[in-house]
Amino acid sequence: MEQFHEIDITNCPVASVQKIIRGKWSMVIIYFLYHETLRFSQLKRKMPQVTEANLTKELRMLEQYGLVHREIYREVPPRVEYSLTEIGRKFVPVLEALEQWAIEYEQERKML
Repeated sequence: MEQFHEIDITNCPVASVQKIIRGKWSMVIIYFLYHETLRFSQLKRKMPQVTEANLTKELRMLEQYGLVHREIYREVPPRVEYSLTEIGRKFVPVLEALEQWAIEYEQERKML
């Protein structure tokens, strides 16, 4: 019988990525911000099924991990815009590959 060795997942790159994009809406947020810089209200309109609290939480998490940049403009009233960082933009091909896989997966499932 084949022996399995325990793997230290704390050093696993895939586990690290999973931690970063674990939020339910993280990939959708990245998708929208890839196309344009958006204010919170604009992003909220694009994602009406997400509560403001959850959107705030996801944006903060993505900002903490360095994928999203939050720019605060000192105006009255204050203006805040969100955009992707350089490393956030580098994640977009991964999203596109996931999208392609999802399309193929759905087609396969329909054939069963």
